[in-house]
Amino acid sequence: MAALFRKFHTNILAFSLLLLVSAGASADELNGADTAWILTSTALVLFMTIPGLSLFYAGLVRAKNVLSVLMQCFALTCLMSVLWFAVGYTIAFGSEGVVQGPFLGDFGNVFFAAINVNSMSGGIPTSLFAIFQMTFAIITPALIVGAFAERMRFSAMLLFCSIWLLVVYAPVCHWVWGGGWLGAMGLQDFAGGTVVHITAAVAALVAALVMGPRRGFGSVPMAPHNLTITVAGAGMLWVGWFGFNAGSALGANNSAAMAMLVTHLSAACGALAWMTMEWLRHGKPSVLGIVTGMVAGLGTITPASGSVGPAAAVVIGLSAGVICYFATNLLRNVLRVDDSLDVFPVHGVGGILGTLLAGVFCSTQLGIFSGNGFSDGITSIGGQLAVQATGVVATFAYTAVMSFIILKLVNAMVGLRVDAEEETQGLDLVLHDERGYDL
Repeated sequence: MAALFRKFHTNILAFSLLLLVSAGASADELNGADTAWILTSTALVLFMTIPGLSLFYAGLVRAKNVLSVLMQCFALTCLMSVLWFAVGYTIAFGSEGVVQGPFLGDFGNVFFAAINVNSMSGGIPTSLFAIFQMTFAIITPALIVGAFAERMRFSAMLLFCSIWLLVVYAPVCHWVWGGGWLGAMGLQDFAGGTVVHITAAVAALVAALVMGPRRGFGSVPMAPHNLTITVAGAGMLWVGWFGFNAGSALGANNSAAMAMLVTHLSAACGALAWMTMEWLRHGKPSVLGIVTGMVAGLGTITPASGSVGPAAAVVIGLSAGVICYFATNLLRNVLRVDDSLDVFPVHGVGGILGTLLAGVFCSTQLGIFSGNGFSDGITSIGGQLAVQATGVVATFAYTAVMSFIILKLVNAMVGLRVDAEEETQGLDLVLHDERGYDL
């Protein structure tokens, strides 16, 4: 009887251990904490576009164009989502288990064909990874809207951004994050200095140059019509950016926590630096200045948010506020380029600066300013900087050339710009037959 009991007890223990092992295997397949955090981050990044960026931009234009900007951001959210589902995602990331080429992903995920309820990407569902990346594909074209605000046809905007997403954004995304050649080189771009900010800003600059300035630029006052709305949108951008940067860790881990910390510090320092520059030069700090400096700090820390520590983030934020401030004044007042809402000097200069500084402050030999280390196979700041610079130059050049071609193509197809009378009347009435305000 005793022997029988011991055998029964042994079997029970073995069965219990088997259950525990099975439970552990399941837990490894789906990490609940990581999944919950990326679900939250996805919502935060979408929150950045609608309502955050939408309101930020809407307050900066004149009252006669406020609805047109809101409409553009909202429509892009819808259209880019469908295009990402159809073919954008597979160009950028391809499909699981397939060796990816250096320039484009394989086409095994057209219409999300290889994604089902059980598909996994590490510890999170592939469906979650796909929609998290979808929110990046939404906000990047939406950033470009600020350059041609108040003068581009709605149909032209939709056509340009659709082609641009598939020809520029998705391939560059693959180069850096999808197994492409820049990622293989060791480019450190944690959350989108090259993929998001440089691509959007360069396209914005090219669009501003191709389309020319707004009627009356430089001679007619074009002050923001509602800074209250802009500040509200800026606050939403700041909060949403935690999902943008910390979510790019793709898990609830140390990297996400540090990314959130450095993001906040850089935003705060960028805002203070820009405010101080205006205060010193003009005698008064402005609301527009402090929120623009915040955005500059956020954009500049984005590529470095997974590479640097808190002290370096302070330096990056302060640098962003000062350098982007001077870049804005140079482009608008000296070069006379009408980038309506300063997309290039804030996001472009910030993205370039942050990508390069990531190559410096990722070093572990800088004392309090040390970061998380160089990429595999790189042993010096010079080596990492060379890779970072390669990423900046390649992204800048490719985006500039392709954006120019797309703009010319769209102009030939539907015309880029409203006529002079329509521009004077305002896009809200001309394009949408509505008014933002009934005053």
